Amino acid sequence: MSRFSQPDPELTHRIGRRGMLGVAAGATAAALLGAAAGPATATTQTAAAPGTAGAPGRGRPVLPPGRLGIQLYSLRDKVSTLGFGPVFAELERYGYDEVEFAGYTQGSAGPITLAQLKRLARSHGLNPIGSHVGYYSGDPDAYTFATNLTKVLDDAQALGLKHIGTASNPFRYGSTVDAWKRAAEDFNTYGAAARARGMKFYQHNHSEEFSFAADKPHVRLYDVLLAETDPDLVYLEMDIYWAYVGQFRFSRRPDGTPAPFDPLDYVLKRPHRYPLFHVKDGVSDPSTQHGYRMVDVGDGDIDYRRFLSAVTRLRGERFAHHWQAEHDNPAESFTFARKSSEHLHSLREKC
Repeated sequence: MSRFSQPDPELTHRIGRRGMLGVAAGATAAALLGAAAGPATATTQTAAAPGTAGAPGRGRPVLPPGRLGIQLYSLRDKVSTLGFGPVFAELERYGYDEVEFAGYTQGSAGPITLAQLKRLARSHGLNPIGSHVGYYSGDPDAYTFATNLTKVLDDAQALGLKHIGTASNPFRYGSTVDAWKRAAEDFNTYGAAARARGMKFYQHNHSEEFSFAADKPHVRLYDVLLAETDPDLVYLEMDIYWAYVGQFRFSRRPDGTPAPFDPLDYVLKRPHRYPLFHVKDGVSDPSTQHGYRMVDVGDGDIDYRRFLSAVTRLRGERFAHHWQAEHDNPAESFTFARKSSEHLHSLREKC
């Protein structure tokens, strides 16, 4: 049995998330699936034949066919109690095409090998598209890129992944420009190793990446990352929600001078660097630290018709990207998955 991904201690410390699949069993599988089965049957029809309810217009679907995925961190409660099989069955019913992993174990639902996991996903029409692994750890035996690169890539290759990345930020060496240049060198190394295996290495942002360098407060750290990583080796997974939080938090430099940016502009200027996206939503709330309150996709204020249309209308880019729905802490994870698919499938371009 293969060694599995472990939670990234650095990321857990910074933002308190992605401790994947260690939850104790609660209700039985039958009870949980029974609770979800009612609405799922009806709403899967909406996902399979999108555009009926809530569709703004009769134009071409904004979401390209075959490109809707979900980050399984959003369903960690179901995976840990039911196992991957029942979760994949629900995702198939909701109209999903792809899955992105945040760990390869399934808690109390019992052990599973990577070969079994790959077959299980494919049997439900789901393409394993990527996975999140920690960047580094003080433990030399930890399952991270820095401490166990060969094993991380072996496992990704066993799953048939096209992308393998990290949701850890590049603050390993600090928040100066030179510190981020060092992190970029690490990422270039991982990218070269992934490329040799036929995969793309990627980094997933939160809001802190859009902050400013401690030694050069006029320099945005995300710009350092883009400039210092090789565009043929290091790719980005834009978490759109966190990018807009970054816009809210860091549109002024530490001295108060304006430094506006639009997350979409980063993508439009270099679309080939963004093969993956996280689609999560938020209600604008300037009274909070982040400026948004995270909600299910379709219930918030982020204009996904605008964002997806702008990217997929670029010449040659309609099928070049993968859109992964996510919610860090959904109230009910199957409901979140179903609603997200319905909403994204319903979106239409303006005529």
